[in-house]
Parts: sequence; structure tokens; C-alpha cells
Amino acid sequence: MSGPRLARRHLLAAAPGLAAGAWAGAALARADDMPGKGRSRLISAHDFGAVGDGVADDTRALQAAIDAAFVSPDAAILSIRPGTYKVTRTLRIAPRGRDGKPGHVTRLSGIVAHGARLASQIDNGGNVIELVSDSTVRFVVLEGLDIRGSGRDGHGIYMECEHKGGKYIYNFCLRDIVVQNCGGDGCRMLGNIFEGQVLNCYLRDNRGNGMTLGHGDRGGILSAIHVFGCVFGQNGVHGVAMINKCYDVSFFGCYFLLNKKFGLDAGNGVTLLSHCGFENNHEGAPDFERGDAGMRLQGFATLVACTAYSMFKQTRLLRAFVAGRLTMVGCSGSGGGRAKAASLAKLAGSSAANAILVGCTGAVAYADGFEGLEIGGPGGGVRFGADWRSRNLMQLGDYRLWVARDGRLRIKKGRPGADDDGTPIGSA
Repeated sequence: MSGPRLARRHLLAAAPGLAAGAWAGAALARADDMPGKGRSRLISAHDFGAVGDGVADDTRALQAAIDAAFVSPDAAILSIRPGTYKVTRTLRIAPRGRDGKPGHVTRLSGIVAHGARLASQIDNGGNVIELVSDSTVRFVVLEGLDIRGSGRDGHGIYMECEHKGGKYIYNFCLRDIVVQNCGGDGCRMLGNIFEGQVLNCYLRDNRGNGMTLGHGDRGGILSAIHVFGCVFGQNGVHGVAMINKCYDVSFFGCYFLLNKKFGLDAGNGVTLLSHCGFENNHEGAPDFERGDAGMRLQGFATLVACTAYSMFKQTRLLRAFVAGRLTMVGCSGSGGGRAKAASLAKLAGSSAANAILVGCTGAVAYADGFEGLEIGGPGGGVRFGADWRSRNLMQLGDYRLWVARDGRLRIKKGRPGADDDGTPIGSA
């Protein structure tokens, strides 16, 4: 790890709040561009006895193939042919050297399994696939897996690197993956996991969250995760939960729908949501009046062209307590049927926070004296803050204007210190 990279990791810890080709052949064609010596190997799970008929227990054969693929320093691409593979215990990716000790993986490697379904019959809460790193793991690809949980297992894909430094999972890619019906989360990542991509994945009908992302419980910073074109739907808790104060995740073109609670729960902020949709979340609520927003935010965020639509219990696109800056551009919130009162956002925030909404549609409610700056909203023009405490008061040179509780417009040079500060304008 380079000095600048480590410095960035420490900065993220103190803050508030590979892509692979479609087929193993394409992945191998790029192997020479990756660090490491020689060429990546291609091995087949069938050479280790995997059958894929949905009847035979393929756990032992698949584990042997995985162990052979993740031998440091000559890690391989493991190909799993189309079929249904019965799995009765956790499949563990644990990179090891030839001496059996934890080994680094710094070349293109992984599992390519288009058309292969892992049919979990795990019944003791164990995860289906685990990557727990005690070393540095880089350029790993998991592609094409279809995981069908038993409902009595744990997480579908579990990735962990809970170390304070020196051990990392990064430059990885999860692509074209389906995880359904697992007893825990569809996918869970914790710890020193960063600079990774999740593309075109469908995480639905899991008992926990569709995906959970977080700093490690014992150590490690999760950051620079980019999620593209994924669907998080009908999960037993949230579509995505960002936990343990992580925030450096970006979502592009993702859809969050029909989850029991929030589509996205970001308790310490989120870097970016672009062109994402939220539909009919809070399926666990008894009715619209006791429902909630598609997304809950505490901290900061930028939302671009995000939409929310509800016919049932989702009340708005966003409910937020802003503790930094919230920027929303071209976002909308609406509803029909029982949710015809659905709106854009409900916002509160700290005295130092700021919210700017540009070209958004849907009603915005403010709480506790917090107000945003709305430009080109449904009513057109610019809506400044009116409460004397607002960060978005109209400003003319050094003078601020606000509407006092008695309905009179007041003006003061500098920031007001109270509702009746400054000088009233016009007659009483």
C-alpha cells in the first residue's frame, strides 16, 4: 500500500459522518495487465467433482475448487458450469500460501459462474459464501452467481476484513449476482473494504437487509464503494443499510422497492445517489400514516435525479437530519391511491447545516426551524428561509431579511440573534 493511499484511509477514518468481463476468457485476457508474475490460471469446479444436478451435495467439491483457486501467489479464475449445486455448509474463500498460512492475492482471480445456482440447504445460520481476509486481497471478481437461500442460513455473501491496518480487500467486483431468500442479508461487507464495484446485482427477498455496508466492528474503514444498476427489493428489513458510521458509498441507477423498512438507511451520510428510484417501501408499516420515507439520512448527501413513488405506505423520498450539506437536484416525490399525499422530503438539521434543492418537485416539510434553499421548485422562483435561525435567509449585501413570528418582515446588518432582532420593514 502506498503512502498516499494510507493517508486517505486515515482521513476517512477521522471524517464525520475491476470491473470484470462477462466471461472467464475475457477476464483472463486482461490478467497480464495486473500485478503479479505469469498468467492467471483457469480451473473448473467439475474437475473437483462438482455435479450441479441439484441432488448431489456439491459442498465438498466446490470448497476444494475454491481452495485450489485462491492459492497465493498464483490465484486462479474458478469456472462453475451452469447447473444447480446443493450446498450444505459455508463455502469459504480464504487465500492461503502453499505453506497454509494466510497469503496475499494481488492478481486477477475469482469465481465466474453464469448459469450456476447455489441452492443453500444450510440450516444453522451459516453464511453461503464467505471471504474473510487475514491478508491483502486485490482484483477478486465474483460474477454470475445465483444464490438461493434456505431461509435458515445467514448472509448470502459475507465479506470481512476487520483490521486496523495492513490487511485489505480492495479493487474487487461483484457482478451479475442474484441473492434471494437468505436468512440474513443478501450481501454484507465490513471493515477494510474499499475501491470496489457492485454491478447489476439483484438482492431480494432476504430476511435481513438486501445489502449491509459498514466500518468494521473491531477495526477497518469501508470506503469508495460504487454500486451500479442494482435492485434491492422485498427484503425483511432495509434495502441497504449503511452502519458503523460508514458513508463513502455511491449509488448509480439503483432501485429500492417493497422493503419492510427503508429502501436506504444511511445513518452517517452517503456520498452520492444518482438516478435512483424508491417505490413502495415500508411494507411492514400498518398504513400510510405510520409509514416513512424511502430513504432515511443523518449527515450529508448529494441526490441527483432521484425519484420516489408510492401507492401504499412510503410517505416521501427522503427524511433527513442534515449535519453537513444536503444537495438535491432534479429529484421528485409523489404518490397515488392511499399514498396520494406522498411528498418529496421532510428535513431537519443542525444550526451549521445547509440544504439546497434545485429543480425538485414534491412538497418539502421542515422541522425545528431548519429551512433549505429551494430554487425552481413547484412554485417557481427561489424560496429562501423565513425563520431567523435559517442558514438560507435572503441576503442583500451584509443585510439579512426574515419573517418574524408576528408576520412582519425584518432586516438586520449581519446575522440576527433573535426573532425580534433588527428593524421591521413596512407598517404593522
